[in-house]
Amino acid sequence: MPCTLFIADLHLSTGRPDITAAFLRFMAEEAVHAEALYVLGDLFEFWIGDDEPSPLHRQVAAAFRACSERGTPVYFIHGNRDFMVGRRFAAEAGMTLLPERRVIDLYGEPTLIMHGDTLCTDDAGYQRYRRITRWRWLQWLFLRLPLRRRIAIAEGIRGRSAQSKQDKMMQVMDVNQAEVERQMNAAGVRRLIHGHTHRPAIHDFTLAGRPARRIVLGDWYTQGSVLAVGPRGVELQSRAFEDQS
Repeated sequence: MPCTLFIADLHLSTGRPDITAAFLRFMAEEAVHAEALYVLGDLFEFWIGDDEPSPLHRQVAAAFRACSERGTPVYFIHGNRDFMVGRRFAAEAGMTLLPERRVIDLYGEPTLIMHGDTLCTDDAGYQRYRRITRWRWLQWLFLRLPLRRRIAIAEGIRGRSAQSKQDKMMQVMDVNQAEVERQMNAAGVRRLIHGHTHRPAIHDFTLAGRPARRIVLGDWYTQGSVLAVGPRGVELQSRAFEDQS
């Protein structure tokens, strides 16, 4: 049965080889058989530039390229951790970079896909941070810093982000339903797929008097999370990590 696969929020890093192993296994055993693979952001824990000589990045790029060369197109939407993934890495990986919002046809159902952080409008501090970090001139300056300096900045941001999450109420970091409906109405769809919140679920609600659905992808911290969409419907699936001991 044909299907399209979606993943997000893997947060790949050298410190979590178990996640990397699960991802590589998923790519080699499952993604190659899909009609398409969509990565909806935060594939990496952080990204300091396409020029970073990271063995992990080369490994991931090779897995994507092997998938695309076997006939499964790979599409990537930036997340809040890896929004600086650029054309150089995309070319190496054989994947297509998409804008932050895209409507795709999934077996006859127009579907809006995104990372999901723009839906969390109650978190004003994060939205302000997001606007600043998307300034093109700031990214241009950052990419011209020495690699060691960029790594230090990224590590500092990660630390502050972790502390900020501890200090905020969970509902502030979740999506704002009014914003969900606004963006779905603007896109002219009744189905939305996103990640970012790490709260895998399928939410059914009413939009302009008609049934609508929001599907949230899970993270890969304790297990893999995959959304499979086919002609017969959608299914949120989990993947157990292999014992690394």
